[in-house]
Amino acid sequence: MFHKEDYVQRRAQLKKQVGSGLILLLGNEESSMNYKDNWYHFRQDSSFLYFIGLDKPGLAAVIDIDKDTVTIYGDEATVDDIVWIGVQQSLREEAEGAGVSVTKPSGVLASEVKNAVSRQQPVHFLPPYRPEHLLKLSSWLGVPPHLVQKKASVPLIKAVVAQRSIKSPEEVAEIEKAVNISVDMHLAAAGFAAAGMTEAEVASQLYETAVRAGGKLAFPAILTVNGQILHNHYTSTVLQKGQLVICDSGAETAMHYGGDLTRTFPVDKQFTNQQKELYEIVLHAHTSAVDMLKPGVLYKDVHLEACEKLVEELQQIGLMKGDVQEAVAQGAHAQFFPCGLGHMMGLDTHDMENLGEEYVGYTEDLKKSTQFGLKSLRLGRALEEGFVLTVEPGLYFNPNLMDMWAAENKFTQFINYNKLEAFRDFGGIRIEEDFLITPEGSRLLGKPLPKTVEGIEALRNNI
Repeated sequence: MFHKEDYVQRRAQLKKQVGSGLILLLGNEESSMNYKDNWYHFRQDSSFLYFIGLDKPGLAAVIDIDKDTVTIYGDEATVDDIVWIGVQQSLREEAEGAGVSVTKPSGVLASEVKNAVSRQQPVHFLPPYRPEHLLKLSSWLGVPPHLVQKKASVPLIKAVVAQRSIKSPEEVAEIEKAVNISVDMHLAAAGFAAAGMTEAEVASQLYETAVRAGGKLAFPAILTVNGQILHNHYTSTVLQKGQLVICDSGAETAMHYGGDLTRTFPVDKQFTNQQKELYEIVLHAHTSAVDMLKPGVLYKDVHLEACEKLVEELQQIGLMKGDVQEAVAQGAHAQFFPCGLGHMMGLDTHDMENLGEEYVGYTEDLKKSTQFGLKSLRLGRALEEGFVLTVEPGLYFNPNLMDMWAAENKFTQFINYNKLEAFRDFGGIRIEEDFLITPEGSRLLGKPLPKTVEGIEALRNNI
C-alpha cells in the first residue's frame, strides 16, 4: 500500500467531485475454476485498490458523502481460515492502514444499500464486470440484471477517470518498477529463443522472470510466430528459421501496477532483408509518434501521423499507392494496421477499460470512430501531464484480410494486391514502449530495451 494519507486524499477528492449520495466500491471475490475451492488467482478490483488499498477478497466499501463517513465491509478470519492460510491481520487493523476507522460485517451491506435506495438516496457504483457483482447489485437495487449496467453512475465514472488518469510520482515509480521487470522478461525470452523450440518454451522465460522479481504477468503473454494475429498467445507451435517472433508481455508488481512492452525478433540471428525493411518502417512510425507526445496533443492525431508514416513507406516498397492522407482518412492502411496506436496504462494494462472507453479515451466533443481499424484506438483525447500510455505501431499481413478485401475490390486505388502475395506468410511486426507525459513532452519509462535492427540482432547474438 501507499501511505494512509494518499487514500484519504483520493477519497476526499472523489467525494468532492461526485457531490452527494453513497459511493459503493465493490472489491472482488474469490472465483472458482472447476470446483469450489480451486480458485483462479485472485486479483483485486483496480478502483477498489486505488481508493481503499486493501488487497484481499470479499471486501466492499461505502463512502457516504452526505454524512462524511467511510465504512469497509468484510469478515474477520475464522479458525478454519487460519488453519488454511495462517494468522491474518484483523480487518480493523487493515482498514486503519487505509485511513478508515469504521468496519462492519459483510452481511449488513445488502440491507444498508437497500435502505439507501428506499429513501431515494443516490447510490453511485461503477459498471460491474464480475457476474457476482451484477447479481448483488440487481438484488440490492431492485432492478433486473440486464438493467444494472445502465444504472452505473456516470458522475462516479467521470470522477474516477479524472483521478486515475493522472499518475502521482509514487504511481509512476511503481509503474517504472513494473516496466523494468518487463524489460528483463523480454531480454530473457529474446536471448533464449531458438529454432526448434516451441512458443511455450520461450514464454516460460517471461513467467520465470516476472515471478522471480516478485511480480506476476500483467496480462496473458502474447508470444507467437503468427504475428499477423494481433493477440495470439503462445502455443506448442515450433519456431522455425526464417520466421519472426512477436513478444508482447509485461509484469505486474505486488501493488498491481503493470508494464506493457512489445518487441519483434527473428528466429535466426539476423533479420532477412525483407524483414529488416519492414521492421524499419514500423520503427520510423514509432519514432514519429513519440516525437509528437506532449500535453495538449490529441492522441488520435498521433495515431494518424503513425498511420501516414506507415503508408508513405509502404508506398516506397510498392504495397500502397495514391494520396497518403486520403488513404488513411478512408482507412485503407487498416489492411496492414487494423488496430490502435496505444492505450492508457496503470493499475490495468488497458487502464480503466471497464469504465468505458468513451470516458477514459474520449470526451463529449471527441467521439470514438466506427471505422475499421480506427475504432480500435482506445485513446483519442488530448494528452495531459501525468498520463502514462503506450505507443505500439505495427504491420500485420493477415491472409484472411487480404483475400477478403481483394475479393471485394476494396481500396484498389490505394493497395497493390498483386504485390501482397509475396507477404502472405510474413506474419507481423510490432514495437511497443511506455511513456509518461511530462510538462515539456514525454519520458520513456524503464531501462533500455533494444529496438533498432542492430540492437535486436546484437541481443539475438548474445552480444
